[in-house]
Amino acid sequence: MLVLGIDPGTAITGYGLIEELNNKQLKLITCGTIRTVADLAHEKRLLVLYREIRNLLLLHKPDCAAVEELFFQTNVRTALSVGQARGAILLALAQAGVPVSEYNPLEVKQAVTGYGAADKNQVQSMVKVLLGMPEVPRPDDVADSLAVAICHIHSYKMRNLE
Repeated sequence: MLVLGIDPGTAITGYGLIEELNNKQLKLITCGTIRTVADLAHEKRLLVLYREIRNLLLLHKPDCAAVEELFFQTNVRTALSVGQARGAILLALAQAGVPVSEYNPLEVKQAVTGYGAADKNQVQSMVKVLLGMPEVPRPDDVADSLAVAICHIHSYKMRNLE
């Protein structure tokens, strides 16, 4: 199973592709960020994000995608902006026919570290270990996208056991 994990944002969106191999080992395929220019009109930034997600889908053809849900934001403008970025991402995934699962930060932390109140450093360290990476993935958006993909792989297994 090839999973595209996404940590949405308007300025920076993290993505990571992880494959679960037959021996249940996780293999990092690629990861990175989609960045938009700050002085670009908001609708143009969403278009860049949409197109870049579409390009990733065409290039890698994932079996499914996992997107981090919007967590509570005290800044309403930020929450709206991230919500719009999620919309552009979800549209690209839906148009490509890629099944989508969404996970909140608590679920992601629980799946990756075994502790729902884990801090960012703990999550990043576990992502590094689980994927056999030489260093913690940077920036945080990349580590978060990989954690979301790992969460989906673990959650998918659990759902299929029931």
